[in-house]
Amino acid sequence: MYSQIDSNKHKTNILIIIFIMLIVAIGWFLNVYMGFGYGAVVGAMVLSVVMTLISYYKGDSIALNSAGAKETNSQDNPYVYRMVENMCITAGMPMPKVYIIDSPALNAFATGRDPEHSSIALTTGIIKALENEELEGVIAHELSHIKNYDIRIMTIVVVLVGTIALISDWFFRIRLFGGSRDSDNKSSGVIAIVGLVLLILSPIIANLIKLAVSRKREYLADASGSLMTRYPEGLARALEKISASSAPLETANAATAHLFIANPFKKKAFSSLFSTHPPIEDRISKLRGM
Repeated sequence: MYSQIDSNKHKTNILIIIFIMLIVAIGWFLNVYMGFGYGAVVGAMVLSVVMTLISYYKGDSIALNSAGAKETNSQDNPYVYRMVENMCITAGMPMPKVYIIDSPALNAFATGRDPEHSSIALTTGIIKALENEELEGVIAHELSHIKNYDIRIMTIVVVLVGTIALISDWFFRIRLFGGSRDSDNKSSGVIAIVGLVLLILSPIIANLIKLAVSRKREYLADASGSLMTRYPEGLARALEKISASSAPLETANAATAHLFIANPFKKKAFSSLFSTHPPIEDRISKLRGM
């Protein structure tokens, strides 16, 4: 379990370094060959940070409301509330707010900017379908997302994706409506082709890296959750039941899909490369190999 945790943290760091290198490469290209200077990169970064900070501080309430989650307490749902409370004591972390989503779908998610401002939501379907040890595994997985600051990591990634998207958009508009200062002698021929390829591929590469980071954090939460319960088989069996269920979560949307423990749409992606979640079969295999 410790090796899985170390491996996934290391891979996440590598992906973020690649992200930053991509931004630097774009900035260098715009400065050297297009004559735009580094102002475009700085401006895009500032705008992305401002936009992301808004979602960072308000994103949890938006995600919970969009999923139709209702807050519960120890009186209304003592079974789930006490289980979350016990796992928090085990992990040595603050108690998050607990929410219930009235849906037959088998799913759950955690949100919040840090352990002191966090929430965990579970569907009524997953509470009814899972045995005690299995539900503990799911809760431990979600608490691990909070403890590992995965929301903060994804916030950084979203800033980087937004920066690349803005730079690419500005590049396109400037080229379309007048070009750059040095367009006559520096941005013709091969350079124009390179710029066009950069324009098309940069946002795609950025989103692929974002998805890769999201998947690595799922593996990390699986390993961290298993370390919390000391019983990887519980989460493995829970994932098997989640995978076997065909009920989609009707209130889920593309903006919040990556938060859930499993794909809430229950549709097979045409390629795992473009999925927000790693294959459940692979996650189960890793859990049973611990």
